[in-house]
Amino acid sequence: QVQLVESGGGLVQPGGSLRLSCAASGFTLDYYAIGWFRQAPGKEREGVSCFSSSDGSTYYADSVKGRFTISRDNAKNTVYLQMNTLKPEDTAVYYCAVNKDVYCSGPFHSWGQGTQVTVSS
Repeated sequence: QVQLVESGGGLVQPGGSLRLSCAASGFTLDYYAIGWFRQAPGKEREGVSCFSSSDGSTYYADSVKGRFTISRDNAKNTVYLQMNTLKPEDTAVYYCAVNKDVYCSGPFHSWGQGTQVTVSS
């Protein structure tokens, strides 16, 4: 059974930081590309970041570049999204997802249930 479980979301003040975790079970992340996505109310889901297992390359949306960092811990079979200098516009439900290839081109076929991130004073 393939399962992805996000955690680490919550309420944080602008300028604060959070680290999201995506724990995988039923498969090994080492052989997949892992992406983080987010969806705000009334808006479409957007890609935030991706980690490619082909060569460890990482990708970021322009809106988060320089503030967010994606990483993978193979021993824990977990991917992280470190979010710094958070802004109110970062408020959304954040999802992790994987595809069966090692490249970030997708498609992402397995998704977690999401974790809420709220940035507000």
